Amino acid sequence: QVQLVESGGGLVQAGGSLRLSCAASGRAFSSIAMGWFRQAPGKEREFVAAIRWIGDNTHYADSVKGRFTISRDNAKNTVYLQMNSLKVEDTAVYYCAADFYPPPYYNGAEYWGQGTQVTVSS
Repeated sequence: QVQLVESGGGLVQAGGSLRLSCAASGRAFSSIAMGWFRQAPGKEREFVAAIRWIGDNTHYADSVKGRFTISRDNAKNTVYLQMNSLKVEDTAVYYCAADFYPPPYYNGAEYWGQGTQVTVSS
């Protein structure tokens, strides 16, 4: 079994920055991709960003391109999401996910974290 543990959420003012981390532990870990989804109150969960576990391909939702950067440390089985120029509409619970095909081929993720709250105030 693989566990995903997120950290780094919190409260920040609009225009500020936060960095999320997601560490995978458990059995020998391999993944098609790791990344982040988010869910705002009253809305469906949406894709944010993903990085392929092999190679350097990254994928971003249009709403975060140019503001968010995803990276990984394979040795630590950890993926990071640097979020800059945060907007009020970025407020959501952010979920780490592993072993999935990024959009447009997304059909579900094998593993999910518990989620971490990101709140951006105006």
